Amino acid sequence: MDIKCIALDLDRTTLDARGRLSEGNRAALEQAIERGIHIVVASGRSFHTLPEEIRNFPGIEYAVTGNGAAMYHVPSAKCLHKYLLEKEDVLAIMKETERDAVSYEAFIDGTAYASKEYIENPEAFGASPEAVEYVRTTRCLKEDIVSFIMEKQAVLDSIDIIINDEVKKRDIWGRVQRRTNKVYITSSIRQLIEISHQNAGKHSGVTYFMDLLGLRREEVAAFGDGDNDIDMLLHVGHGIAMENASQGCKEAADYVTKRHDEDGVAYGMREILRVID
Repeated sequence: MDIKCIALDLDRTTLDARGRLSEGNRAALEQAIERGIHIVVASGRSFHTLPEEIRNFPGIEYAVTGNGAAMYHVPSAKCLHKYLLEKEDVLAIMKETERDAVSYEAFIDGTAYASKEYIENPEAFGASPEAVEYVRTTRCLKEDIVSFIMEKQAVLDSIDIIINDEVKKRDIWGRVQRRTNKVYITSSIRQLIEISHQNAGKHSGVTYFMDLLGLRREEVAAFGDGDNDIDMLLHVGHGIAMENASQGCKEAADYVTKRHDEDGVAYGMREILRVID
């Protein structure tokens, strides 16, 4: 069975530690595209915060963004499908967390908005040194992010709750789930709780493009490293976890790469796709 589509998690899988596309991974993507394989980028990021080198990469056709909240045609930047949060769920999330020492991000039409305190001092919220510049350059400032979310509650793709406390994070996660069971909750970064419509998830985005392209599960492979990739790896015919993936991600995968470095995807494509073929 030939692989006709590859879905790629972005951060720590396709991109290196600096958030850049390595030469090895670039070459592997070019080879896959030349072979006629469709490339889908699957990310927790909003569309307009995807790196320009990904959005401008010749042959990358599609993007699953916001952990499956919105699906895009990359060359045209056109949103093909999205799941908006329900207004009652937004109200429930904000009501449940109003007394917690958290900040928020809001995602609307591929753009990310964040509070002044988070943009000015992301380190205080647990952002890694590599992520600091990314946060400051990709987020649109909202002085009062809570008021902004309440104002825009009818058009939100997703909401991130930012909390640099693992115990408190688990507590908030559980409380939000108890207040509303109509949302999809995941975490791609330690300090984030990412919340979107119940029909979202990277698997949902990949399914959308499988239907669009008329592909069967056996014709699709997916690479991932985090817990927010688990549903995607389980859903496709060939789920591939990077060597540095979370334990849950490895357990969900059909294959685990033998190594992970800045050219990890290149290694996976050349070695694992050879085995599948």
